[in-house]
Amino acid sequence: MRSLSVSQSLAQKMIDTGKIFVDGKVVRDKAAVVRGEVEVLDFIPESRGIAPVFEARDFAIFDKPSGVMVHPRNRQSGYTLVDEARYRFGIDANITHRIDMETSGLVLVSKHKEAEKYLKGLFEAKKVHKRYLALVRGRLEKELFIDAPIRKNRDYSTVKLKVLVGDGGKSAQTIVRPLEVFGDMTLVEAVPLTGRQHQIRAHLFHVKHPIVGDPIYGVSTEIAIRYLDRELSHKERLRYTGAQRLMLHANLLEFPYKESHYRIVSRYDFAAECALVAAMSGF
Repeated sequence: MRSLSVSQSLAQKMIDTGKIFVDGKVVRDKAAVVRGEVEVLDFIPESRGIAPVFEARDFAIFDKPSGVMVHPRNRQSGYTLVDEARYRFGIDANITHRIDMETSGLVLVSKHKEAEKYLKGLFEAKKVHKRYLALVRGRLEKELFIDAPIRKNRDYSTVKLKVLVGDGGKSAQTIVRPLEVFGDMTLVEAVPLTGRQHQIRAHLFHVKHPIVGDPIYGVSTEIAIRYLDRELSHKERLRYTGAQRLMLHANLLEFPYKESHYRIVSRYDFAAECALVAAMSGF
């Protein structure tokens, strides 16, 4: 604690999360007397130049590119958006919600612990409204209201879907509005009224309009397994899914913050990318 100028609570948290080593072995006992070479695992954020598109005193919003992970899964995850947030705003900055690595678009970042608690409370109270854009297979000509429960998949042995639509799941609703048709694909706006994991992907798959580029929902189990095992080549992914990335974009965030109201819209031209994908796809 004296050497690193950290508080007792932080020192205890470092032990709990396996960040303290003695002679190469993790220390778990907070009351242990240790001798030898002591190592401390520290998080040193790096920047790759992704700047926030909007910044307030207590928070910022990034327009994340597809392919950037939001949170690290483990110590080997490498660069994530957490790096960018903490590089710019300090070690107490954090991501307040999640979007998939391949989903592009708006991500809300708190600059300090108090703001993190407040913003996460807004998500829990369902006061943060989100809208997504997606390129889906097939021609969609009218608005859909999808009301289908979603449950987590407990048996990964045969079906590689993280969530399943059907009985026994939690209530889930999504509004889907067609915006533009590109051949046999449609650009849609998806408004999730609930916040289930993979809700938009699962719901669009459920109504037979899976998202273009989705390597799990909308392909055979064999292809999903090969993707998850990192055996699916880029050429094969394009052939089976229609795109090299998941064509889903977090386009709008709207929320109150203390005495103000914010409505942030992505500046990224997702429709132009959809047109390019549709032109290059063999679907």
